[in-house]
Amino acid sequence: MQDTLCKLLLKYGFTEENARLIAETHTESTLIGVNSHGINRVPLFIEYIEKGIINVNAQAKKAEAFGSIERWDGNFGSGVVNAITCTNRATELAKKYGIGLVALRNTNHWMRGGSYGNQAADAGCISILFTNTQPNMPPWGGKDSRIGNNPFIVSIPHKNGNIVLDMAISQFSFGKINDYKLKGEKLPFYGGWDENDTLSKDPEKISKKERGLPIGFWKGSALSIVLDMLATLLSAGNSTYRISLNEIETGISQVYLCIYPEVFNDTTLQEKLINEIIDYTHNVEPIHPDDKTYYPGERSLLRKSENLKNGIPVNQNIWDKITMLLQ
Repeated sequence: MQDTLCKLLLKYGFTEENARLIAETHTESTLIGVNSHGINRVPLFIEYIEKGIINVNAQAKKAEAFGSIERWDGNFGSGVVNAITCTNRATELAKKYGIGLVALRNTNHWMRGGSYGNQAADAGCISILFTNTQPNMPPWGGKDSRIGNNPFIVSIPHKNGNIVLDMAISQFSFGKINDYKLKGEKLPFYGGWDENDTLSKDPEKISKKERGLPIGFWKGSALSIVLDMLATLLSAGNSTYRISLNEIETGISQVYLCIYPEVFNDTTLQEKLINEIIDYTHNVEPIHPDDKTYYPGERSLLRKSENLKNGIPVNQNIWDKITMLLQ
């Protein structure tokens, strides 16, 4: 998969280094079972390149800096490459100052935000990352979409597998909703409103007007608004409102906040405390006898192990589209 994607990206003008970074990111997301933000996104990503939404030659550049806080401009380049660049910079700042923040404007979809949480954790840093999006949820009590599902990531380094919380502020990301649509399945819980303003589990009906259901109802709505404000203010970039003025989602704003826990010189204690919380979470009787509880990111690690052994399940139509793009 990675080799195929790399060839495709080289065909569309990316440098060898950036083609490899993007191919690795999409493949890794698919490997852990997040096809919605991995392989399934590739045809749309190529379409955005063809439409000039994504500039394959652009690089993120530092615009302003004050100590451990920096603003960068993504120049409408690849969201994946920009995210990797800014995560690296935030970890560098964190290792120098204890904490580092990079706010990025004018970038594109970063695909799976957890990729960069894991990247930060592999570098020994705690991370808090978030992005705004096009409007795809109504503010609580509203009829039309005015707020984004603004993915929110928290990661913590852990010897037995990083803790990585990666969640949209909607009950389901629209990539995940499309995943269910491709499989011809209903959502397991309500995911948004249909054309009759009724909560629905039907991915087809929810996708028509893109009115997702906020997590925690009014609480998720408020969280989405605040994350949009923070990303916009810190980056001096576009808000969800300004993004909505474009026909296609682009020019989004993101925040990469990293903390270097080794400044406290007590990594053994930190690992002990994390294991204590994990053990306490695991040690609970499940509601369903065949089930168990997991910490954030644990199931992804298990799925990665299974897929490395058995192969990665991929939608045939998606793979056919990708191979056709290579011809």
